[in-house]
Amino acid sequence: MQQQREAYMTGSELNASLGRGSEFEGKLAFEGKVRIDGNFTGEISTNDTLHIGEGAKVSAEISCGTVIVEGEVVGNIKATGAVELHRPAKVRGDITTPSFMVEKGVIFEGRSKMENLEASNVVNLRAASEED
Repeated sequence: MQQQREAYMTGSELNASLGRGSEFEGKLAFEGKVRIDGNFTGEISTNDTLHIGEGAKVSAEISCGTVIVEGEVVGNIKATGAVELHRPAKVRGDITTPSFMVEKGVIFEGRSKMENLEASNVVNLRAASEED
């Protein structure tokens, strides 16, 4: 599985990265796939994929399409697609997503809520029953 993740986030598919030893503080908004292997503090938002690599330390409110975590995260994660926590990830914060995967050996301290975050898929049951 490790090789699949590495292949997925390398080469031409990766739009940007914050390498080991790098530090950034602020707001990050992007399109495409981004990998963080350094230290990040602030806010992260995208409709696409964020990969937090092993050794990375992220303290942020995260709102993305898909989030893959192998490093450390302190903050809440909201994903419209999926959240994957892979060893040796450590996450402290709440996670809201329709698809949540936790690998054995991960440390997760927080609450998880599995719900569809895309408003276009929400059906108003009262309005639907009135049409019948």
